[in-house]
Amino acid sequence: MADTLRRLTNTSSFSVLQDKLESWHKDYHVISCDQNLNRCCELIELTAKIQGQLFAILNLTAAEGGHYAGVDTLKTRLLPWLGTCFSMARPSVTDDTSLQLIQDSVEKDRKIKELSFSHESDMQKMETQLCSTRLQLDSVRAELIDAKNELDDTKSKSATTLLATEDEILQLKADLRSAHEQVEIYKRKLDALDDYERQIRLLRDEVSYLSTEKAMLQERLVRSRSPSPLLRASRSSSPVRSESPTRAQLTNSSRHARLVSRFSDLYAVERLEAQSLLRRYIADLQMVQKIIFIAVVESFKFAKLAYRQFKLRVRKTLSPSHFGPESLEDAAVDYIVRNLDLYDVQSSVDDVINAMNVDPRISFPPEVDFGRISTLIREACRVAFAMQTLETPLDLAFASDGELYNDSRYRRSYDSEFTAPLVMYHVWPALMEGNTVIVKGEALTRRNWTRSRSRSRSASPVRSRSLSPTRSLVSLYDI
Repeated sequence: MADTLRRLTNTSSFSVLQDKLESWHKDYHVISCDQNLNRCCELIELTAKIQGQLFAILNLTAAEGGHYAGVDTLKTRLLPWLGTCFSMARPSVTDDTSLQLIQDSVEKDRKIKELSFSHESDMQKMETQLCSTRLQLDSVRAELIDAKNELDDTKSKSATTLLATEDEILQLKADLRSAHEQVEIYKRKLDALDDYERQIRLLRDEVSYLSTEKAMLQERLVRSRSPSPLLRASRSSSPVRSESPTRAQLTNSSRHARLVSRFSDLYAVERLEAQSLLRRYIADLQMVQKIIFIAVVESFKFAKLAYRQFKLRVRKTLSPSHFGPESLEDAAVDYIVRNLDLYDVQSSVDDVINAMNVDPRISFPPEVDFGRISTLIREACRVAFAMQTLETPLDLAFASDGELYNDSRYRRSYDSEFTAPLVMYHVWPALMEGNTVIVKGEALTRRNWTRSRSRSRSASPVRSRSLSPTRSLVSLYDI
């Protein structure tokens, strides 16, 4: 009997019954009639299970008292209660099964409550999202109305503008033309001022460099005049100092990566800008791409020539006062790396434009000037000049129209015939480091292509090109 009573106590059946009653009382006016009846039947079943267990305990207790113990209690309390025609048969299941069913019922109720709570929270979230979506929709509608109003205002203003007289339009065009002329004048003046400032910076840098050289020479002169025997002995006994890397050698890898990236940017940015600019005047896309390719090739050619001349001038300047562990060649390259802004890029740009003006492969309307793509030419010259300062200089691969297509150097353009073996023309050159391809170029290939006669420039008068103000100044390094 003690085990049965303990199990009944551990299951807390009456607490569960009380919780179900309170829960039913709270939800009575909310749930439906069928749900209320189900709740009531569930409580009756639970009460019957508990009573069945109590009768089992009563039977065990009476058996433990013997034949006559508890007879008075049964007569005075149990028999009158049974006389009220209420009886409860012993359940057909065992006590353990009844307890397990009660626990399962409690677990199901708990899961039902959790599901209802999660459902309510999901509904609240959906309502919140619906409200925010409605607010966004209202704001979008308001913006649409404002945009429509602005469009109507713009239409009305455009209609008002179109009502202007022809004389006013002509006057505005004349004012605009004069304004453009003034802007060009100011630009020329600004370019001249920039050239003057650059020459001043060159002179200042040269003065500072010469002052440093003068101080070093004076120090060497003082040392040579008063040599110490101990100093001579220490110098003669000291080992030969090993060469230390120059700044150009230390920064070679970083400059190499930066210049290769800048060359790729030329293809992705400056090339497309120059192409869109030339397409305003030239309808033939092939001719535009040829002009850009020739401009880049000529820029590299004249930049390399300018680098060789600049390097000779630097070596001539440094040779009288050069001393140190590095060679004169390394000192000259290091000086050029530290003073790349001394490169007269405008002179190379003018040389490139002059070379393109007499190139028989190019033909375009006479009103178009190559100076319109001077930005691309200038940046290509700067990149090419800086590439010559690397330990292994970078250069463009040799290219000619009608050559056999090389897949390791070029990729085909989108409008190429991918089975054609010959290159009709090149769109962008390939960048080489010795015999290694660093950046692939782009070429257009066609099958059944034959070399046609290059058109000369269409009866365009010889244009007089005024030299830049820097041409009238004598450069310091032209000595």
